[in-house]
Order: sequence, then C-alpha cells, then structure tokens
Amino acid sequence: MKITVMTADEQIISLDVDRDESVENVKALLEVETRVPLQQQQLLFNGQEMRNNEKLSALGVKDEDLVMMVSNAAPSSSTNALSLNPDGSAVNPEALQQHFRRESNTMAQLFQTDPEFAQALLGNDLNKLQEILRQRHRHRSEIQRQRDEELALLYADPFDVEAQKKIEAAIQQKGIDENWAAALEYNPEAFARVVMLYVDMEVNGVPLKAFVDSGAQSTIISKSCAERCGLLRLLDRRYRGIAHGVGQSEILGRIHVAPIKIGNIFYPCSFMVLDSPNMEFLFGLDMLRKHQCIIDLKDNVLRVGGGEVSVPFLQEKDIPSHFLDEERYSKQASSSGGPAASGAKDKNDNPSAGVQSVGSGGGGALAQGTEFEAKVTKLVELGFERGAVIQALRLFNGNEEQAAGFLFGG
Repeated sequence: MKITVMTADEQIISLDVDRDESVENVKALLEVETRVPLQQQQLLFNGQEMRNNEKLSALGVKDEDLVMMVSNAAPSSSTNALSLNPDGSAVNPEALQQHFRRESNTMAQLFQTDPEFAQALLGNDLNKLQEILRQRHRHRSEIQRQRDEELALLYADPFDVEAQKKIEAAIQQKGIDENWAAALEYNPEAFARVVMLYVDMEVNGVPLKAFVDSGAQSTIISKSCAERCGLLRLLDRRYRGIAHGVGQSEILGRIHVAPIKIGNIFYPCSFMVLDSPNMEFLFGLDMLRKHQCIIDLKDNVLRVGGGEVSVPFLQEKDIPSHFLDEERYSKQASSSGGPAASGAKDKNDNPSAGVQSVGSGGGGALAQGTEFEAKVTKLVELGFERGAVIQALRLFNGNEEQAAGFLFGG
C-alpha cells in the first residue's frame, strides 16, 4: 500500500510499504529519504505517536493515509496543530491550510493529483476542507474494509456455504468493477447525460419546441398548450379516457386535425389532449409514420416527408430547463416497462369513445370500446392468443380482416 508522509519542513514523501510493516522499518526508509536519523524521528497518525515496535495495520494505517513526521526537537504544539482527528478531519484546519499554502511545489503537485483538495486548501471555507478530509478518510476506510473482507474469504472454510456465497458475490462485484472501469476508459459517453430530441415547430401558427418521441404511440398536447395555440375549441370530448403508463393522466379528448409547420412546410396533424401541466407537446409515432419522418442522429436532424424538409435537433442550451419535467413525464407515459395501457369509455358510456394508450410498450392495448373488444373476442375464438390479436389490430388500426390475414400468415 501507499502512504504519504509530510515532514516538519513541508516535504511530501510517498512510500510503498506493506500493511504489516513495522514503524521502525518505515522510519528507516524515511531516514534514507530525509537524512533525519531514525532516533530523531517522531511519526504521528491521527494525533497519536507511532511506536517503533508497532505495525501499521495494528495502528489502523490504510492505503493513501497521511502520516506526520517531526523531529524530536520540534515543538509539540506544532505537531498537534498539523495532526488529524480519528474521523480524518484536521485538529487545526487553519494551521494545516497555511502549512500547505507555504509550500508552492506541494500545491502544484496537489493541483495535478487532487485538484478538489487543492482548491479547498486555497479557499476560505474551512468546513469544506474538513468535509473533504472526512470523505477521503471514509473512502479509505471503506476500501480497507473491503480488502479485509476479501482477505478473510481467502482463509474461509471451503465447505462453508455462507462463505462460498460471499466469495461468489465478491467475484461478481469484481467483474462489475472491471466492467465499469473499462466503460470509463473506452466508453465514457455512456456516463454523460443524454439530451432528448427537440425541434422547433409551429402549431396553428404558434411557435413551440416539440419533443420528438418515437416511443410514444400518439402525438399528445397539453390542455394549456392547446389553449395557447387556439385549438381547444376543436376538442372532441367523445375520446375522453385515462392514459396508463408508469403513471396515469386524464385524456380530455382529441383534436382531429390542425396545421403544424416544420421548416417552411405545413403538415396536417392530430393530437390527443392530456390534462398534464408537465408535458407541453410530444410528436409521437403516429405522426412520425404518417409524414414519413426520419430521425437522423448522424446529421442530428429530423427529416420530414421522406426528406423534403430537415430541421436540426436543438442543443441542450436551447432547451428550457423546465422541459426536464416534460421528459420525465413522457418517459412515464410511454414507458414500455409500465402496466398495460388501458382505455376507458366516455362518461356518457358512448361506445365510440375509444381511447388510445399513450405508451407503445409491449402489452399496451389499443382499446376501442365494445366494438374493439368484440373484434378481439372473435379473433381469439379462432385460436389466436389475446396479446397477439391486440397487437395485430393495433398494427392495422383496428381493421379486423387485415389483422386476421396477418395472424393466419404468421
């Protein structure tokens, strides 16, 4: 393991030692490095003197711990001022801070190896410095605890079932850690935040930023956004219901057609209107299919109409921060891992008031009232599974004959 030794003359020394090394041998190594005779050295760890016959492991010294070395002639007050508490914090953080600041070479090295600690030493927030010292101490303690557990498993009874389970878990965790380290080195982008896809559009002449989501079955618009675009007067309330995903939201109805402008071209679009304050406008799979859209991630553009118009996806700086809530909602609404989306008839029990699930996840059902259920029942009686029947009807927009041909052909 490695330990760092800070001398009274502000010299930083890094030593590779065995965890069971004696303090006397460590002093011998320091004598070579510092020219200070072994007999004149006094080593301190967590404010306590380290005696020659004691071992580092017995004193609780762990990898990357800091040990203070002073001459026997050095004032004890200076020694105590630079020592550390058992929790890793400094006994006198101001003295420790000033001690490091006076050593420009040490600070330069810290900026290379530990910039966070260096910034705390140069700052004026002693509480932050103490917290960093405590965090490093906890981290070192956790590493040492894991190593101690691994060492104990090496000497465990090979016929002990519980010990074997722990060994298996340790091997699995080691594989996970190696995989994580490889990802950091070869695929660091995987740890970055993924910015969702937004484009500039106009809905009925009102500019807005549309969330492009091929994982959502329907294009949806919030009640407030529909009102702002002057479309709420066209709301067909016969299509009321409940959209189920990870969460649920009330479907107020449907706007059957309204103009949207993408680039310089107008396209007809239909919307499901949801009573949701967290979602403004979501351009779903139904309109992506209808207008032959291509999500081109190589050129970072949305191509509409088979490529007749292309609009760039917005950069993160151009996306309003409150849209993060919209992204979270859309993930809930279109999650494939949530419960099956189910429709509901309107409050007047109108059979034609079909409701389409917002999510496109597996198992999401396209409910069309009693008429749709009759089609499902009829096809199930032919020997097909209910899930396959619902998927086929959804694929062919409820056309019973086409769905049956698809099922027989499969």
